[in-house]
Order: sequence, then C-alpha cells, then structure tokens
Amino acid sequence: MSWDVDAMGATIGSWRAGGYMKLIHTPVIPTGSILGAPDNSGGPPKKKPAKVGVHPYTVFNLYAQTISLNKLNYFGLGNNTTLAGASVFGMSQTIVGANVTKPVFEWPSIKKLNLSLLGELNGRFVDIRGEHGQSTPSIDTLYTNATAPGLSSQPGFIQLGEGIRIGPTIPLPFEPLIRDLELNYTAKFQQFFAPSSSTNSFLRWTVDLDHTFNLYSVTQSTPLHASARGPDECAPQKEDCPPPPTSWNRNGSIGFRLLLSESINSASSAVPFYFQQTLGGQDIDSALTLGSYRDYRFRAPNLLLLQESFEHSLWGPFGLKVMAEQGRVALTRGDLGFSHLKHSFAGGLTLRAGGFPMVSLMFAWGGAEGHHNIANMNSSLLGGSARPLLD
Repeated sequence: MSWDVDAMGATIGSWRAGGYMKLIHTPVIPTGSILGAPDNSGGPPKKKPAKVGVHPYTVFNLYAQTISLNKLNYFGLGNNTTLAGASVFGMSQTIVGANVTKPVFEWPSIKKLNLSLLGELNGRFVDIRGEHGQSTPSIDTLYTNATAPGLSSQPGFIQLGEGIRIGPTIPLPFEPLIRDLELNYTAKFQQFFAPSSSTNSFLRWTVDLDHTFNLYSVTQSTPLHASARGPDECAPQKEDCPPPPTSWNRNGSIGFRLLLSESINSASSAVPFYFQQTLGGQDIDSALTLGSYRDYRFRAPNLLLLQESFEHSLWGPFGLKVMAEQGRVALTRGDLGFSHLKHSFAGGLTLRAGGFPMVSLMFAWGGAEGHHNIANMNSSLLGGSARPLLD
C-alpha cells in the first residue's frame, strides 16, 4: 500500500490537487514443500519458507482530485466546425472514486494473453464558467445549451466502468531488427448517470487497439585488454575461447493504433459537451491527437482515430519520432466512418529512458489549418496510472 498527496499550478491560474492511494494485492503462494538441510540437533530437515509466485497482481487505486482549467477551446460540435466559431471556457472538475485492474492469471490456458479485467466507480462534479477578457470570445457569448449541451447546468454524475485488456507479446522471426510485436488491446463500457437530471445521462463504449513492433540492436561486450586479464582467463586468440557476451538493446518501435469510441443516449437526453472526447493538438488528458490542429479542435460524442508512428534512438538519451494521424468525429454513430478524415503529420525529438520515449518535442503540420508546436510528457512520469481520466 502506498499513498501520496500532490498539487501543481500554472502561470495562467489553472491548478490541480489530489490525494491518491494504491493497494497491490501480493499474496504468498506456496510452491510446495522444499526440504532443507538437517539442523545441528540431529532433527529432521526443516522446510524452507514458501516462495512468492511471480505473476501480475491485482491493483486498486483510490483517489480524490480537483482540477481547475482556465482556458479550454470550444469550436462547436461536429467534424465540420470552423475557426470562426472559436470560444473559450473554464472548467473545474472534482473526481472521487476508485478503479481496479484484476489480472486473470488463474487460467493457464490464456496466461500468454496477459488478460486483465478492469473496473471503476467515480463521482464526477463539474462546474463550467465563461472566460471573459480574453482575445477569444467566451463560450456563453456564442453558444447556448442547444449548441453546447450542458452549458446551462452541470449536475453531479455517478460514473461506472467495466472493461477488459489483453497485452500479449508475439515473437517474430525478423531478428535482430524486429524481435516481437506487442499488442495492447482495451475494450471499455462506461455508464454516466446524472441522478438529478435524466437529460444528461448516457453510455459510452471504447475500443483501443495498439500495435507496437519493437526494434532492437545487439551489443557485444568489448574483450578485455591483455593487461586486464588474469593468468587463467580465456585469451581472445584461442580457438576454444567463447565469444564475448551479447545483449539486446531496445532502439525504437513502429506503432499502429486504432481508437474507436461511440456514445449512446436516449432521444430526450444529450451527451454534455464537457464529457465529449476531442481531436486536435492534445486532448484534456494530454494525449496527442491530430497534432497540427488546435487543442480540442473537433468535438462530438463519437470519435475515430488512426495513428502510425516511428521512433528510434539517435544518440545517448535522444531519439527521433515521426507520426501520421487520421481521424474524425461524428454527432451520430451512423455518421462515423473512414470517409472525410482529417489528416496530420508530426516529427521531432524525444528524450528516452529505459528504451522508451518519455518526453517529446514535436512540430506538427499537414492539416488544413496550419502547424502546431507540441511538448508532450509521458503520463507515467507524473503518476498517470493512478490519476482518473477527465473525460
């Protein structure tokens, strides 16, 4: 069990504060009765202590977090909005809840799938406010509750979620360049209930299919100089001397991702705009989506995103990354498809640690609205696994 409390702020007045607790269930699993050597008293051999089995463990996260963001963009709803509809708003959201990841390791036949069950229960309390005095109009001067559902009032929500995740690693016969393919497939079903307002409740399902081809190189240890070898060590010139040991280094990856999300609501209800997912720049959870567009550029209840990426080390901790993205949003599920996709490209430098890019500085272009510079940090560096998502 571990816990922490943290807070952070930005120069524009936005801030976040929260408390988080993580509980990892680590049962002791006996591996059988292992006999040790007899003790000095001549008695029977003693059993060695039970060993802890090596497998994924169940992880619980409990949290209470409040975040206040002072400048969020809103351009209207749908895939065909224009920059002329740009507005800004402020949002505060308090989330109190818990989530759990339960690895299904008890089934030997599916162990290689790295199968996990997901669950969450959250209370979400949102407050939307206009932002006046900015160079961009405030949301309440351009939009109404009809064009921005949820603008007039924000009830409290009880949000449930269930899901499944599989993450197998498949060996590939392309060594030494490509050693394996990592799959990270997640399917989630979420329910948003507003007890005090039946017109705001909705359901959402999401499928996220991520494919990563890991790139490696082989490093061979440098043989010791003759002055550094002992009298009985193997000399490189001997025919029977074993070659220096080698190791694998993760140099980069090639990635392909498909993200599909759809919302379901009754004829008398609407999905609040502040819970609708977005494409453009970085979304509210700092994920890169259609980077050449402005942040939160396209917003709707339904979303489709395709991403292709290549990342490789250059020198030391520095690497190079390039991306291509295609995506669109839709007001109705029937309008979601692979036609009329927005496009974007990005390239830049990464700061790597442990063979993975942790910080990226990207220049994005290729969309119909110019270019965008984006600095992005891996959420794991900021304890992202324990923080609840905002949308």
